[in-house]
Order: sequence, then structure tokens, then C-alpha cells
Amino acid sequence: MAAAGANNQDYDIVIVGAGMVGASAACLLARSNHNYKSGSLSIALVETSPADAFDTSQFDPRVAAITEQSRQLLELCGVWSTISERRISAFHAMEVWDAEGTGRIQFDCTEIEQPNLGHIVENGLIVEALLGKVAALDNIDFICPAKITEYRQLDDGLGLELDDGRYLKTKLLVAADGAQSAIRQQFEFVTKEWDYGHKAIVSTIRTQHPNRQTAWQRFMPSGPLAFLPLNNDGDLNLCSIVWSQQTQIAERLMALDDEQFCAELSMASEHCLGNVLSVEKRFLIPLRQRHATDYVVHRVALLGDAAHTIHPLAGQGANLGFADVAALVDEVDRAVARGNDIGALSTLTRYQRRRKPDNLITMAAMEGFKRLFGADNVTLRLLRNMGLSKLNKLQRFKNTIIRKAMGM
Repeated sequence: MAAAGANNQDYDIVIVGAGMVGASAACLLARSNHNYKSGSLSIALVETSPADAFDTSQFDPRVAAITEQSRQLLELCGVWSTISERRISAFHAMEVWDAEGTGRIQFDCTEIEQPNLGHIVENGLIVEALLGKVAALDNIDFICPAKITEYRQLDDGLGLELDDGRYLKTKLLVAADGAQSAIRQQFEFVTKEWDYGHKAIVSTIRTQHPNRQTAWQRFMPSGPLAFLPLNNDGDLNLCSIVWSQQTQIAERLMALDDEQFCAELSMASEHCLGNVLSVEKRFLIPLRQRHATDYVVHRVALLGDAAHTIHPLAGQGANLGFADVAALVDEVDRAVARGNDIGALSTLTRYQRRRKPDNLITMAAMEGFKRLFGADNVTLRLLRNMGLSKLNKLQRFKNTIIRKAMGM
């Protein structure tokens, strides 16, 4: 344990990971209306990467398809207006079709009397806005860059030693440190996981025709391709792509030069937006499904990718993480209002009970879609195409699906 002194700091909550999930949790907890003891909750947000890791002058190839529910959470954080003033891309429609047949389904915001189906927002812009709000809240200390090097179990909390010499004490440690969570490993959370055998290529492209503020998704046996519409000051000929392919195919595509890649991408998209004219730097991301058997132990809670990672085919990863944040903040507020220990297992288990079923259902659905559209079986291919076409005609059922996806 570090010697007593200025480097010793007590916090009610320490959050590790200042990405979208961790930073939003810090903002919501700090802005809570509840008082704790003599004042607001004291929070430390600890991040290993430099604070200027995101360059938002250019499009971030990593984007999130933000649902209405997630948008409302960002509004509660006090950052949605800041984000919307920079770059957001509302999408009004969605086209999904099967490469191995004629099955197709369309969704449109007018069918559910909503202004849009969601917003495509760059991860970097969300984080930048959240960290701006973190800096403005006087009950959050942003400790960056720093890494926890030692953990100590105390009678009334956890002790955390940092690599910069600081020693923190907290009643609740929140792990928002991503899919490779060091905290999850430190506290020996059990996970069930497997490799998809796929890698996702992400980038920003320019297309021949405007994106029509529509999200496009084509399912192929080797993996799905998504074009997510971007809007840069009225320029609608931009899309963010997520092209999930079997590992060998993905690596071959990454080895192509830009002109060859654009030609392959144009064909894979069936020229839905004409030819792909150019592509920015490409990134290759291995895909692995992972789910922690439990999200909590005494004084520790996992959030977002630290608790669960899913296939990106429906773009739900960020939204599941934001839903985790909302549930944990609710349960911390409940404990504070009742004078209960915010790090007690009884408090944290309530959070787990609220989020685990929904996350498991979503993960199972994504796995089902992946297997259904990846199956090379003539009968199954015929049935899924018939199913898509039939579903497209069932307006009430379609509306239910899209409202659920939007978190409404």
C-alpha cells in the first residue's frame, strides 16, 4: 500500500475505461440528483490511453448505430446537442436482402411515425463530447493515462495502486475496459466464448450515388456486408462499411490495393449505390463472441464489452453497453436513496438481473442470424428467402421489430 499522503484518494466509484460506455457511466453517475453522505458521489475515471487518442477532424471508421433509447441516454449525459452540432447521420430507412435469392425486407421510419430509425455516429465524436462533459463536472477526476498495477481487498472497499504512484480507495469498481478487460481477468470472472472464424473490415467509402439516408445490409454465405450512411455537411455519398467475412477471405480483401478493393466491394454490394469510388484506410477486426457468466462480484461490476461482445451484423454492441450503463446507474441511485452500500453484491446483483437476460437474447438472435444466412443448404435458403419476403408484407409485425430494435 502506498504511504499516506496527497497521492491517496478516496472515491465512491472508480470507473476504468473512458470509452463510450465508461465515460457515459461517469457522466450519469456524477449528474445524479441523489446526495450521498455530505455531497454528490465522488468518481474517478481511469484511462490507459492518452486523452488525445481520438482525432475527430476526419471520419472515425468506427461508428455506432445509435438507437432512440441510446440517444436519450446521451441527452441525459448532456452531450447530444454537442454531438449533433458536429456530425451525425440520421437514417430513415433500412434495406436488408439475401445474396442467395430474392428475399428482401425494407424498414422505413414513416411506417412507425418517427423522424428516423436512428443515427450513425462516429465513436470518436461520442467519446470527445463525453470527455468534455467529464471535464466540466467537478465531482469527477479524470486520471489519464494511468493503469492499475495492484488491487487490494479492504474491509470497506477496494484499494487500487496506479502506475503513476497514486493509491485510490473505492466502494465500487466499474470495469468498462473493453473486450480484453484486465479487471475481468484480475477478478477471475468466468466467460463463455468462441471465435466466429470471421474478421470485420471497417472503413469509410465514397459511392457513385447518394446513400439516400438508408442503411444497406446484404447477407452472403461468407458473411454480411453493411453500408451505414454518413452525412458530412450535406455530402451523402459517404458510407461507413462493416464487411464481415471468413478470416481467409477477409485477409485476401485486405491485401488488395484500393482500386481492386473498391471493385470487389461494388460487386459484393450488388452496386446498390453504384460503384464504390474510393476507400479510406481499412482496419481488420477479429470477431469473437464472449459473455461473462456473471457480471458482478462484491464491489466489482462489468459494463459493455467487458461483460459481453457480439457479432457486429446488427450494430447493437454500443446500444447494449449504453443499456448496461442505464441499469447500473439506476441501481446505484436506488442504493444511495436507501442508504445501502453501493458496492454490495445485493446492489450489483439487481443490475445483473436486469441486463443479463436481454443481452443473452440479443446475442442468441445475432448468432441465429449468422448461422441462418451462412448455411449452404438449398432447402434452408429457399425457406429464409420466403420468410423474408413474407415478413416484409406483415406491416404490424415489422413495426414491432423495428420499435423493439430502437428501444421504444
